[in-house]
Amino acid sequence: MYGSVFQMRPKSGMVGQLRDVMMSNTRRPKGMVAAYLLDQDGSPDVWGFAVFEDERSYRDNANDPAQDAEYRKFRELLESDPEWHDGSIDSFRTG
Repeated sequence: MYGSVFQMRPKSGMVGQLRDVMMSNTRRPKGMVAAYLLDQDGSPDVWGFAVFEDERSYRDNANDPAQDAEYRKFRELLESDPEWHDGSIDSFRTG
């Protein structure tokens, strides 16, 4: 698996709108396993997690014009560009 952890700082009062925009997206990219948002208690930052089956699926999505359109929607609600941390997911546990 492959994915990204990303840190975002919404503009003042925009956390709810950011969540709504990101989670209302009905587009399901090929190879996407999961997507999460974490509203960090006591911090203005929101963290996102995107998990894909493999790096190819992740890169294909990153280069998809439809993904760029979605990014532009939520980027308007942020103070600055997200901080991205991409990489292989070597181990995981569920349940």
